[in-house]
Amino acid sequence: MERMVLPALEMGGYEVTRSVNVGSRFGVSRHIVDTLAGDANGRLHLISLKWQQVQGTAEQKIPFEVICLVDTMLRDERFFKAYLVLGGEGWKYKEFYLSGGLKPYLANADMVNIVSMEQFVTLANQGRL
Repeated sequence: MERMVLPALEMGGYEVTRSVNVGSRFGVSRHIVDTLAGDANGRLHLISLKWQQVQGTAEQKIPFEVICLVDTMLRDERFFKAYLVLGGEGWKYKEFYLSGGLKPYLANADMVNIVSMEQFVTLANQGRL
């Protein structure tokens, strides 16, 4: 997944750093995001990548990842936007997540853009994050 996402970010003019510690997950453990992308205006974008090839537990981790990304953004104003990118064909709830299904259940869920890998690559390579 990174082989598609990282070149798209670079093509869109973003400065890319992989596996970045952005603080802690509720003071318990380090929060490592897959990618941190800086744009031409100096804004930082948190990017978390999730791949699900066959049905499994990755789907159950999505709400927790959204909560962690929201927490990071609320604690550190350096971060402009957060993206949670879903790739692969094994998602049972993919459309639920992509259509904003978590918003009624999680405060500030709208701070995290949940997008498909294809949507993200399009936005990234056009410099429109």
